[in-house]
Amino acid sequence: MIPLPLVLSPEVTAAKAAGQPIVALESTIITHGMPYPQNLETAKLVEETIRAAGAVPATIAVIEGTLHAGLTDEQLTALAQAKDVAKLSRADMAACIAAGGTGATTVAATMIAANLAGIEVFATGGIGGVHRGAEETFDISADLRELSETPVTVIAAGAKAILDLPKTLEVLETYGVPVIAVGQDELPAFWSRASGLKAPLRMDTAAEIARALRMRAALGLPGGQLVANPIPEGDEIPASEITPIITTALADAEAAGIKGKDVTPFLLQRIFELTAGRSLDANIALVLNNARLGAAIATELAALPR
Repeated sequence: MIPLPLVLSPEVTAAKAAGQPIVALESTIITHGMPYPQNLETAKLVEETIRAAGAVPATIAVIEGTLHAGLTDEQLTALAQAKDVAKLSRADMAACIAAGGTGATTVAATMIAANLAGIEVFATGGIGGVHRGAEETFDISADLRELSETPVTVIAAGAKAILDLPKTLEVLETYGVPVIAVGQDELPAFWSRASGLKAPLRMDTAAEIARALRMRAALGLPGGQLVANPIPEGDEIPASEITPIITTALADAEAAGIKGKDVTPFLLQRIFELTAGRSLDANIALVLNNARLGAAIATELAALPR
């Protein structure tokens, strides 16, 4: 067999040797989420937030055909300024590595890489899901299937609110993915704390979430957990305010003939414009909030026997 082209950063290597808690981070927020230098500043802020909470960050990316779990400052800076970086999911990550390419990892690809690196916790912004109109387009994110197969706990502020949230929840239920709301009975909806959907599970502490992951392993159950962590109250855009904006953005996408993988970036950019930048501010706030919870969960896991 060919050797696995996986490299751990010096910081992650030391953390694993010492049994320290580690939190994986995706890299599409760096390459496809915002412009330079704000993308680099945000990436560093998220990493520092994890360190301040007592864990070690491991930003995941493919660089020149090598899968990296943890990036040095030089690699992070270079990635933030790189052009034409591929956006990688389960279907295309292997092809990118085999071709010696460079790519940023989505939720699904980051879960795969984290599992290969022995990292159990991954903090992100929001997961992908079932797109509106999927009954005609069949546009469903690979993130949902990945959650059912790969044993990584993913902390997100719910699925992105531009998606069909009831159908996304239904698919997660069909796949047997535990969906855990933190500190409330209702699922959060990314920029908003409320979605109108009751959460299948509620847990109030990082310790509960960590024990649930260990119990899944003990029972031999495949897959991970989706931890739906609501955006802090002071940072949210209430559903009553963001819903009509999303409706407008969806109509604009349809009028412009936007299809497939181009839909999500178009909608996020349009919502950024329609909220005068508030959506991005909220996005950064929820990512930092998820990073703190991810560090707490990873810390609890590090203290539990496997």
